[in-house]
Amino acid sequence: MSFYIGREASKLWKRICSETTVEINLLAENWKYLLAGLVCQYIHGLAARGVHYFHKPGPILQDVGFFLLPELGQDKAYISETLFTTIFISFALWTFHPFILKSRKIYTVLIWCRVLAFLFASQILRIITFYSTQLPGPNYHCREGSKLATLPRPDNILEVLVINFPHGVLYGCGDLIFSSHMIFTLTFVRTYQKYGTRRSIKQLAWLLAVIQSLLIVASRKHYTVDVIVAWYTVNLVVFFVDKKLPELPDRSIAASANLLPLSTKDKDGRNKEENYKLLNGNSGDPADRRQRSQINGKITDDGNTHHTDSSMNGA
Repeated sequence: MSFYIGREASKLWKRICSETTVEINLLAENWKYLLAGLVCQYIHGLAARGVHYFHKPGPILQDVGFFLLPELGQDKAYISETLFTTIFISFALWTFHPFILKSRKIYTVLIWCRVLAFLFASQILRIITFYSTQLPGPNYHCREGSKLATLPRPDNILEVLVINFPHGVLYGCGDLIFSSHMIFTLTFVRTYQKYGTRRSIKQLAWLLAVIQSLLIVASRKHYTVDVIVAWYTVNLVVFFVDKKLPELPDRSIAASANLLPLSTKDKDGRNKEENYKLLNGNSGDPADRRQRSQINGKITDDGNTHHTDSSMNGA
């Protein structure tokens, strides 16, 4: 029993080391895209904090979702954040599953490059939208009479540049249309829908996205319009941006034998070489380089000419 456990542990360690080597090489090639995506996250947080300075509390706008869904209240507001945190952590762990599981279909670095590209496009649209019109926040800490509804004017630029995570994220006001929580949720769900392998988890992911939408409205973090706009905007962004990005390389057994996916130049060179060999009557197999000849429409592999009996042809 101990020998079996030791052998499996050795296989797991080899798999982790092999996958780490592959991902480090990919990281060396794509670190600029990951860095740009992370910088965009900071800019988005900076913009959300900036709009808080312009927020003016006022009467809550009339909202259909507020009539249909009872307010959870301040003591139950954690339910929405708990579900969102669960979705976030679950997706992050899934992106690292190639380090552990044998059935690996994705590269961790490349999948995060795609996710950050989707987030970048969606968040840029979100920044433009909530700076265009500031709505009175419906959340309890954004209402009239709350000390957190407005931020005092900053004394220096450092106060603006420090996002104050996570307090500044949880207690922000003014960044309403459209929901940032739904940007992350729908991006994760759409990504797993395309690259995930378990149908049951895909169905559960969409169900959780719907529940997350209802909880956001019930906890009064956003108006219903913020959630609805997020649903069609994020899905459209992912659809069009995904078409512009190069497809992830195939992680089949043959492709994984090379550890890294071939570049476009390598693929073109290989295709040209194979076509050249085929045009010259060579299959490309080093073991099959015998000269071939064609006589009377018949091809022989041994290079010998099969003559036709003259009497049979009436000559």
